[in-house]
Amino acid sequence: MFMAVSLSGCKVAILALDGFEQAELVEPQRALKEAGAQVDVVSQQAGQIQGFKHVDKGDKVDVDVTFDAASAADYDALVLPGGVVNGDAIRLDAKAQRFVKEADKAQKPIAVICHGGWLPISAGIVAGRTMTSWPSLQDDVRNAGGTWVDQEVQIDGNLITSRKPDDLPAFNRALIEALSKTRAA
Repeated sequence: MFMAVSLSGCKVAILALDGFEQAELVEPQRALKEAGAQVDVVSQQAGQIQGFKHVDKGDKVDVDVTFDAASAADYDALVLPGGVVNGDAIRLDAKAQRFVKEADKAQKPIAVICHGGWLPISAGIVAGRTMTSWPSLQDDVRNAGGTWVDQEVQIDGNLITSRKPDDLPAFNRALIEALSKTRAA
Protein backbone atom coordinates (compact mmCIF):
# COMPACT_ATOMS: atom_id res chain seq x y z
CA MET A 1 0.00 0.00 0.00
CA PHE A 2 2.82 2.42 0.88
CA MET A 3 5.48 0.93 -1.39
CA ALA A 4 5.40 3.86 -3.85
CA VAL A 5 6.86 6.11 -1.16
CA SER A 6 10.48 5.68 -0.13
CA LEU A 7 11.36 6.85 3.34
CA SER A 8 14.89 5.49 3.08
CA GLY A 9 17.10 7.54 5.38
CA CYS A 10 14.19 8.65 7.59
CA LYS A 11 14.33 7.90 11.30
CA VAL A 12 11.15 7.69 13.35
CA ALA A 13 10.85 7.34 17.12
CA ILE A 14 7.89 5.54 18.68
CA LEU A 15 7.63 6.68 22.30
CA ALA A 16 5.97 4.08 24.54
CA LEU A 17 5.92 2.42 27.94
CA ASP A 18 4.35 -0.77 29.28
CA GLY A 19 0.64 -0.87 28.55
CA PHE A 20 0.72 0.49 24.98
CA GLU A 21 -2.10 -0.55 22.65
CA GLN A 22 -0.35 -3.18 20.54
CA ALA A 23 -1.86 -2.37 17.14
CA GLU A 24 -1.14 1.33 17.62
CA LEU A 25 2.58 0.62 17.95
CA VAL A 26 3.19 -2.35 15.65
CA GLU A 27 1.02 -1.24 12.70
CA PRO A 28 2.70 2.18 12.25
CA GLN A 29 6.07 0.51 12.89
CA ARG A 30 5.38 -2.04 10.13
CA ALA A 31 4.07 0.57 7.64
CA LEU A 32 7.05 2.85 8.23
CA LYS A 33 9.56 0.02 7.87
CA GLU A 34 7.86 -1.17 4.66
CA ALA A 35 8.27 2.39 3.33
CA GLY A 36 12.00 2.19 4.14
CA ALA A 37 12.21 4.20 7.38
CA GLN A 38 14.33 3.23 10.37
CA VAL A 39 11.99 2.94 13.36
CA ASP A 40 13.18 2.98 16.97
CA VAL A 41 11.03 2.18 19.98
CA VAL A 42 12.08 4.69 22.63
CA SER A 43 11.23 4.08 26.29
CA GLN A 44 12.38 4.68 29.86
CA GLN A 45 14.48 1.54 30.19
CA ALA A 46 16.25 -0.94 27.93
CA GLY A 47 14.74 -4.37 27.39
CA GLN A 48 11.12 -4.91 26.41
CA ILE A 49 7.79 -3.21 27.00
CA GLN A 50 4.44 -4.98 27.36
CA GLY A 51 1.71 -4.41 24.80
CA PHE A 52 -2.01 -4.81 25.33
CA LYS A 53 -4.92 -5.66 23.06
CA HIS A 54 -7.49 -3.50 24.80
CA VAL A 55 -7.49 -4.98 28.34
CA ASP A 56 -5.71 -8.28 27.57
CA LYS A 57 -1.94 -8.69 27.54
CA GLY A 58 -0.48 -8.72 24.06
CA ASP A 59 3.08 -9.11 22.84
CA LYS A 60 6.22 -7.57 24.22
CA VAL A 61 8.23 -5.25 21.98
CA ASP A 62 11.96 -4.61 22.13
CA VAL A 63 13.12 -1.16 23.19
CA ASP A 64 15.75 0.17 20.78
CA VAL A 65 16.90 3.19 22.75
CA THR A 66 16.09 4.91 26.05
CA PHE A 67 14.96 8.49 26.62
CA ASP A 68 18.36 9.10 28.24
CA ALA A 69 20.21 8.09 25.07
CA ALA A 70 18.01 9.80 22.47
CA SER A 71 16.55 13.17 21.62
CA ALA A 72 14.06 14.53 19.13
CA ALA A 73 17.00 15.91 17.12
CA ASP A 74 17.91 12.30 16.25
CA TYR A 75 14.58 11.70 14.46
CA ASP A 76 12.48 12.97 11.56
CA ALA A 77 9.13 12.19 13.23
CA LEU A 78 7.49 10.81 16.37
CA VAL A 79 4.70 8.28 16.83
CA LEU A 80 2.78 8.28 20.12
CA PRO A 81 0.65 5.14 20.43
CA GLY A 82 -2.22 4.90 22.87
CA GLY A 83 -3.21 2.42 25.49
CA VAL A 84 -4.68 3.79 28.70
CA VAL A 85 -1.85 2.54 30.94
CA ASN A 86 0.88 3.74 28.56
CA GLY A 87 -0.80 7.09 27.92
CA ASP A 88 -1.38 7.81 31.59
CA ALA A 89 2.20 6.90 32.61
CA ILE A 90 4.18 8.45 29.73
CA ARG A 91 2.45 11.84 30.11
CA LEU A 92 4.18 12.19 33.51
CA ASP A 93 7.68 11.46 32.16
CA ALA A 94 9.61 14.75 31.89
CA LYS A 95 11.99 13.26 29.30
CA ALA A 96 9.09 12.15 27.09
CA GLN A 97 7.52 15.60 27.43
CA ARG A 98 10.80 17.26 26.45
CA PHE A 99 11.09 14.91 23.43
CA VAL A 100 7.64 15.99 22.22
CA LYS A 101 8.28 19.71 22.86
CA GLU A 102 11.57 19.56 20.92
CA ALA A 103 9.98 17.74 17.97
CA ASP A 104 7.12 20.23 17.91
CA LYS A 105 9.46 23.23 18.07
CA ALA A 106 11.35 21.76 15.08
CA GLN A 107 8.01 21.23 13.26
CA LYS A 108 8.64 17.49 12.89
CA PRO A 109 5.57 15.31 12.28
CA ILE A 110 4.10 14.05 15.55
CA ALA A 111 1.59 11.26 14.92
CA VAL A 112 -0.66 10.58 17.92
CA ILE A 113 -3.40 7.99 18.25
CA CYS A 114 -6.01 7.24 20.90
CA HIS A 115 -4.81 7.78 24.49
CA GLY A 116 -1.41 8.85 23.12
CA GLY A 117 -2.96 12.33 23.12
CA TRP A 118 -2.27 12.70 26.82
CA LEU A 119 1.47 13.20 26.21
CA PRO A 120 1.14 16.25 23.90
CA ILE A 121 -1.43 17.67 26.35
CA SER A 122 1.01 17.32 29.26
CA ALA A 123 3.86 18.59 27.07
CA GLY A 124 1.88 21.79 26.52
CA ILE A 125 1.68 21.70 22.71
CA VAL A 126 -2.11 21.42 22.26
CA ALA A 127 -3.28 25.01 22.92
CA GLY A 128 -4.75 26.60 19.79
CA ARG A 129 -4.68 23.35 17.82
CA THR A 130 -7.32 20.98 16.56
CA MET A 131 -6.95 17.27 17.21
CA THR A 132 -8.84 14.04 17.66
CA SER A 133 -8.31 11.20 20.14
CA TRP A 134 -10.17 8.50 21.96
CA PRO A 135 -13.43 10.28 22.90
CA SER A 136 -12.72 10.24 26.64
CA LEU A 137 -9.80 12.65 26.08
CA GLN A 138 -11.95 15.39 24.52
CA ASP A 139 -12.30 17.28 27.83
CA ASP A 140 -8.53 17.08 28.37
CA VAL A 141 -7.92 18.50 24.86
CA ARG A 142 -10.38 21.35 25.46
CA ASN A 143 -8.99 22.05 28.95
CA ALA A 144 -5.51 22.27 27.40
CA GLY A 145 -6.78 24.97 25.02
CA GLY A 146 -7.27 22.77 21.97
CA THR A 147 -10.28 21.98 19.81
CA TRP A 148 -11.43 18.36 19.72
CA VAL A 149 -13.05 16.79 16.64
CA ASP A 150 -14.44 13.31 16.05
CA GLN A 151 -12.89 12.12 12.81
CA GLU A 152 -10.61 9.41 11.48
CA VAL A 153 -7.57 11.67 11.03
CA GLN A 154 -7.03 15.30 11.95
CA ILE A 155 -3.96 17.15 10.71
CA ASP A 156 -3.04 20.51 12.26
CA GLY A 157 0.36 21.61 11.04
CA ASN A 158 2.85 18.93 12.13
CA LEU A 159 0.33 17.27 14.50
CA ILE A 160 -1.40 14.19 13.05
CA THR A 161 -4.04 12.61 15.27
CA SER A 162 -6.44 9.65 15.12
CA ARG A 163 -9.02 8.15 17.48
CA LYS A 164 -8.56 4.37 17.64
CA PRO A 165 -7.11 1.21 16.06
CA ASP A 166 -9.81 1.22 13.34
CA ASP A 167 -8.28 4.50 12.11
CA LEU A 168 -4.80 3.01 11.63
CA PRO A 169 -4.88 2.73 7.82
CA ALA A 170 -5.69 6.46 7.45
CA PHE A 171 -3.31 7.35 10.31
CA ASN A 172 -0.42 5.48 8.67
CA ARG A 173 -1.14 7.06 5.27
CA ALA A 174 -1.17 10.56 6.80
CA LEU A 175 2.10 9.96 8.65
CA ILE A 176 3.89 8.55 5.61
CA GLU A 177 2.59 11.38 3.42
CA ALA A 178 3.80 13.97 5.97
CA LEU A 179 7.25 12.35 6.11
CA SER A 180 7.51 12.20 2.33
CA LYS A 181 6.59 15.92 2.09
CA THR A 182 9.17 16.74 4.78
CA ARG A 183 11.84 14.86 2.81
CA ALA A 184 10.89 16.60 -0.44
CA ALA A 185 11.13 20.06 1.16
